[in-house]
Amino acid sequence: MGGKHLKVTPWALWIILSFFLYGVLHGQDVQAPTLRECCQYGMDRALEGHDCTILPLISISISHTCRITQEQCCAAAVGDQLCDKGMIMAKEQGACEWPFFSGGTWDTKISKMCCDCCMLGLMIASQASSCELQGLSLERQCTHTAKSCCGINSAEEPKQTVTAKPVANFTTTPPEGSNGCRDSNCSQLCVGNGTCACLDGYQLQNDGVSCVDSNECLTDNHNCVSGQVCINTEGSFRCQRETSCGTGYELRNDNDCHDIDECALGSHNCGPDFVCNNTAGSFRCYPKESCPIGYIQDAVGNCNDFNECVAYASPCLPGETCNNTEGSYTCRRNKIPCGRGYHLIENGTRCEDVDECRTGNVCGVHGCVNLVGTYRCECRNGFIFNSISKLCEDINECRYYPAQLCAHKCENTEGSYKCSCAIGFKLIPDGRSCEDVNECEANPCSQECANVYGSYQCYCRRGYQLSDIDGIACEDIDECALPTGGHVCSYRCSNAPGSFYCTCPPTGYTLAHNGRTCQDIDECSTGIHTCSVSESCFNIQGGFRCLFFACPQNFRQAAQGRCERVTCEFTRDPASCFLLPLRISFYNISFPTNTPVPAVVFRMGPFNSVLGDKMLLNIVSGDEEEYFVVQQHAHGGEISLRRTLTLPRDFFLTVEMRLIRYGTAHLYMAKIAVFITNEQPIRPSRTFPY
Repeated sequence: MGGKHLKVTPWALWIILSFFLYGVLHGQDVQAPTLRECCQYGMDRALEGHDCTILPLISISISHTCRITQEQCCAAAVGDQLCDKGMIMAKEQGACEWPFFSGGTWDTKISKMCCDCCMLGLMIASQASSCELQGLSLERQCTHTAKSCCGINSAEEPKQTVTAKPVANFTTTPPEGSNGCRDSNCSQLCVGNGTCACLDGYQLQNDGVSCVDSNECLTDNHNCVSGQVCINTEGSFRCQRETSCGTGYELRNDNDCHDIDECALGSHNCGPDFVCNNTAGSFRCYPKESCPIGYIQDAVGNCNDFNECVAYASPCLPGETCNNTEGSYTCRRNKIPCGRGYHLIENGTRCEDVDECRTGNVCGVHGCVNLVGTYRCECRNGFIFNSISKLCEDINECRYYPAQLCAHKCENTEGSYKCSCAIGFKLIPDGRSCEDVNECEANPCSQECANVYGSYQCYCRRGYQLSDIDGIACEDIDECALPTGGHVCSYRCSNAPGSFYCTCPPTGYTLAHNGRTCQDIDECSTGIHTCSVSESCFNIQGGFRCLFFACPQNFRQAAQGRCERVTCEFTRDPASCFLLPLRISFYNISFPTNTPVPAVVFRMGPFNSVLGDKMLLNIVSGDEEEYFVVQQHAHGGEISLRRTLTLPRDFFLTVEMRLIRYGTAHLYMAKIAVFITNEQPIRPSRTFPY
């Protein structure tokens, strides 16, 4: 940096001291690097033009306090530069207009504020008034700047302050140049002439020296919201949630519930053959590898043999016996085939009867009688034995006695039956008859309900319609989506539950009293524009333009928006003067995008035409992309738009008209500002005399 060091303002020093005390109170290491080195590094980065919010670390062991000191000193240095720029502007130019400043909105705001405050101090100094600015409730930075320009610190370079609020809580304002703090015994801060002060979050005791913690929770100076409890800390406070986060979440320092990544922490219970996948509030286990053919994976990820002989009905051919193996199976042909109801004895030499009643429990809860080669079931009441399927089948009483059993519906059950009612009815205690159910008592409808015999009907209030899906829920009618919805609002229709509302573009328009039409805000007439005193305001649809009107050399202003050429005989170069136009007229035109083409946007011609007049119209500049075309007429000409514009755009056209009358050519010029805005398509057509 060439050996130069940035000036540290009082506010910047208070920020450094505050963060140093914060580190000491919280037991943080402030030895390497020191806070002064951290601050100097932040100021150097500001001079190099770096962003103060993304400063690199100056060492691996940098503390949080040093990091904050870097950023705040960097921001203070940037604020000093911007404020010095505004003070120089006030002293050198004596004006603080917005166009004089460069940079972003935040930079311009600081520079202009310091420029305005410096102008105030210079004005007070010129009136030989006191520079103490008594009776003026100004911000501290503005007060310091005004006093510096007024002359209190005239022997020094102007020192500006950062825009951040100082951390210290001063009890009194120390006089300029005070150095009475050398022998002070203040517990925290000394602000000059021996006056003690406390840091923010502390209050000064009656002895004027000691500082004690201020309990913001008791004084109601905290900003904890509903659902949080205030907990006082030394010099500050913190807000803590009153409710827990629940399983799978944890409460962090920002008082928000964050998902616990069980996979990253290793708190999951997935086996070694599984992969952990974190989810919101939980986790999932997925197998790493699939099992080969012939095996099936169990719940813990192990691959077990798949028994094809049990899983499949007949994996082997008729006359073969299935034998399961590890990962597969084999088929073995039977030596002696036995018929149904018989099985091969252990030695495989003959077939004998199978006692199905003992081995198979084939009849279930019914009685069983074994027969040679077969069996028979003694069925219970309500069942009948099927000799083909060898099973006790239920007797369907509802099929044989439908009208004698139930009033509405008969439902067969295992070994019996039961009666039920149609929808909208309920069974009375006799178990057969049905009566109507008042469904409205259970509030089945989302809004209105009317009971009918065996059913009910739902109704909806105004602005809603009954759902076509269930006929119960009331769905909001989107008035904006109806065939007539496009004509409800002039700009944009927004649906609301049971109704709708209209909105206008965010800037330049306001909603009319009828709640549907958007009206253009005339910023020029209402005075809410930002044009300077040297500019004229021109209203357009949805905004405004600041235009500067000035006559060029050898011209004088004849009227608003019109310049006339001076008498050339009295000029230094009469020959060149006579080549200039007789008159220069300024026009401002606004028309919408998507205007159908060709569209006449400007007409030009003499006030009174004379027989034999000839006029030539030509666009000199401003139409390099050839959006416009000139059409000559007998007594004038037209400028038309020949290409459709779909986006807003500004054109500044220079048009020359040569009028040849009685053999003499007269040159006239028009400066036309054409503003294309977003609005409903209309075709403008205006005629302007030269």
